[in-house]
Amino acid sequence: MIRVLLVDDQTLVRAGFRALLGSEPDIEVVGEAVDGAEGVRLATELAPDVVLMDIRMPRVDGLEATARITATPALAGTRVVVLTTFELDEYVFGALRAGAAGFLLKDVEPEALIDAVRLVHDGQALLAPRVTKRLIEAYVASAPVETVPVAAPPDDGRLADLTPREREILALVGRGLSNQEIAAELVLSPLTAKTHVSRLFLKLGARDRAQLVVTAYETGVVTA
Repeated sequence: MIRVLLVDDQTLVRAGFRALLGSEPDIEVVGEAVDGAEGVRLATELAPDVVLMDIRMPRVDGLEATARITATPALAGTRVVVLTTFELDEYVFGALRAGAAGFLLKDVEPEALIDAVRLVHDGQALLAPRVTKRLIEAYVASAPVETVPVAAPPDDGRLADLTPREREILALVGRGLSNQEIAAELVLSPLTAKTHVSRLFLKLGARDRAQLVVTAYETGVVTA
């Protein structure tokens, strides 16, 4: 079973997501929180596989809650997906930098929401949608948003440790390609592509593919 925690201050949103996800045989909603503080507490207690996190909430917002969850060693296996009403929201980019696995618009189609939960549970990032690419390009290219406390970007000097092949693969990850697509692009075996990506996680200190994508744009490996 994929164990899901819902964090949203709107009762109707939580009820709708619970009804939708709970109808799936392989998904279980294990808890609901009305703000980020409660979300962090429940995540710590329940250790869910996936957290669906609203961005704008009272007390502790989704950005801070995401950062706290992803910084907790005991929750290394928990993936956070942020929910927003707007495509280009500086808080969404902040959440990606804080460790979120991706984001969804709140008006997402039911099947897309279910697929997203399964996707991030399998260790993939929600980076394929066109709006995600636009968002990352927009906020990497712009000046830092001073009012949004985000994790500091990796030092570009760390790219010096990457081999030419690893830089090439980082660029492909930054373009949103999966391991299978990277293997096809470079005429490698899927296992070899996966090994290269795993090394990128270690060398760049990235939690998941979402952070690799952000790093690829921030360091200029991929440009808008």
